[in-house]
Amino acid sequence: MGTYHVPALLNETVDLLNIRPGKKYLDATLGGGGHSEEIVKRGGILLGIDQDPEALSYASIRLKQACPGLTPPKFAKGNFVNLAKLAEENGFEKVDGVLFDLGVSSHQFESASRGFSFSQEVSLDMRMDPALSVTAKDLVNGLTEKELAELFTKLGEEKFSGRYAKAIVRYRQNKQIEKCSELAQIIVSQAPPSEKFRKIHPATRVFQALRIAVNDELNSLKESLPQSVDLLNQGGRLVVISFHSLEDGVVKRFFLEKQKQNILKIINSKPIIPSGNEIKLNPRSRSAKLRGAEKL
Repeated sequence: MGTYHVPALLNETVDLLNIRPGKKYLDATLGGGGHSEEIVKRGGILLGIDQDPEALSYASIRLKQACPGLTPPKFAKGNFVNLAKLAEENGFEKVDGVLFDLGVSSHQFESASRGFSFSQEVSLDMRMDPALSVTAKDLVNGLTEKELAELFTKLGEEKFSGRYAKAIVRYRQNKQIEKCSELAQIIVSQAPPSEKFRKIHPATRVFQALRIAVNDELNSLKESLPQSVDLLNQGGRLVVISFHSLEDGVVKRFFLEKQKQNILKIINSKPIIPSGNEIKLNPRSRSAKLRGAEKL
């Protein structure tokens, strides 16, 4: 099954949630259960939600082993776009905290079958929920050059989107693009020299765009944030970790809008980011941004 690494901003996130013993909390993106374990250890009653059955299986075992003698957490399979329904079905109609840790887990990046990594000779998949019908391979081989360029620009903020879309269409005239490494190599072959010597891989934004499209991530986030606020008791907190500017923009705008409506109070006006030491220990945390708001 593989392992799950330490989540980004662990202590900062759980501190921001302000866990109170005996109160109910939702982890809308359970993953490996790193944040959830800390919530339960601090006395919170937890419902962990994830659309990835592997994550649910791993986290349920981890939390039972790590938190003996504490209130056993509940688990639910589903996308957080259905947060209110999943919460109510499990007796969490009102809660004192909701956590979103957005993006792909280390386990999903490293899993040979999931198709998130540039370097792997595996099928271009990128579905967080294996039950979804459309894969990244379908998009890469099915969209027109114009559609690919628009996708890379809109969801990847890729400035060379036209160049990369053209290269993909040219390549697939001879054969379908099947593997992650195959797509990554196409991008690298067309990347200008300035892109090849940066810290991030030249294909990062293209892969990001495909992953967001396959999983409909931004729309799911936009639909789930209002549900979170409705579930919160007065004084309850909504805490979100994002990993790219598109996600962070959605969260920031939502918090500002709800603050103007006197529904939420923003706790930290500037996002909390990892320390240099954390980035050294956990390089994937480098782009994490943590925001929190409290229900009035």
